[in-house]
Formats: sequence, C-alpha cells, structure tokens
Amino acid sequence: MKKTGIFYGSSSGETEYVAKQIQKELGGENKAEVINIVMASQEDLQKFDNLIFGTSTWREARMQYDWEFYQNLLDETDFSGKKIALFGTGDQVNYPDNFVDAMKILYDKVKENSGEIVGAVATDDYRFNKSKAIVNKKFVGLPVDETNEYQKTPQRVKKWCETLKKEFH
Repeated sequence: MKKTGIFYGSSSGETEYVAKQIQKELGGENKAEVINIVMASQEDLQKFDNLIFGTSTWREARMQYDWEFYQNLLDETDFSGKKIALFGTGDQVNYPDNFVDAMKILYDKVKENSGEIVGAVATDDYRFNKSKAIVNKKFVGLPVDETNEYQKTPQRVKKWCETLKKEFH
C-alpha cells in the first residue's frame, strides 16, 4: 500500500484521536501520515496517492470549523487519480437527524474535483434518524460516535482499515 495522508480537523480532540487510530491500523507512521488541516498545504494534498479526510459535524450539518476555513484547499485541488476515504465523528443521540452530515460535504468536494471515493460503510450498526452522508444506502465513509459508542470505535476502525488496505493498494 502506498503511503496515505490522513487529514483531519478537530475541535474537541475526538477526530484527531480517531485519525491516530486509523494511522495505527494502517501500519503506523511508515504507512500513514496524520496532518491537521490547519497545517496542510496544497503540496501536502498532492504528495499522497491515497488520502483520508476526517471531520466532525457541528450543529445543523456543518463541517468542523478548521475544514470550513481551509476548504479552499479542497476547491483548488485536482483529485484525479487519487483514492480518498472519509470518516466523520458525530453524536447519534443528541443529533440523530444530521448524524455525520459533514462527511457528505467532503464527499461532494472530492467528487467535484475528480477524486475516487472508497470506504463506504453499511448503516445497520448505527442508531440515528437520518444523515446526508448516505449515498446508495451506505455511509460515504466511516461514522464514529465517540460520545455514545466509544467502545465500538476500535473495532469499527480496524474493520474499515482492513477494507481500505485492499482498496488503496
């Protein structure tokens, strides 16, 4: 597997925590580099063939603040030939009507700029009312609920990363 860039934005630390778990499951620092989106440049996005973007969803389907502020990086990047996976942190209990909606915002940006999205996840292991992050009856990436189901995170990340290793090759 080619080296992967894991880009995240995190306000409470949950998304950063999940990014580091993903890095570990993909093989550590030799296989994946974790980068806070506020420290990222256009060159950072271009140097990896495989990318993972992680964001939390805030209030009514908004991306984490740093992603909103730096989304011009996504707007200006041609993702042709790149495989991109997404993960999102959210709260199924307090925000069941927009669970991990921000992943869909990232999904749309990547698709607009010719990126190939990989790593869709089935919805059946989650309790929520609705989510914009569902396309073709699957989440567009890995949803994580560190608030209510933190005990499921390690297994969810491990299973997802096994899939990514095959899709990223």
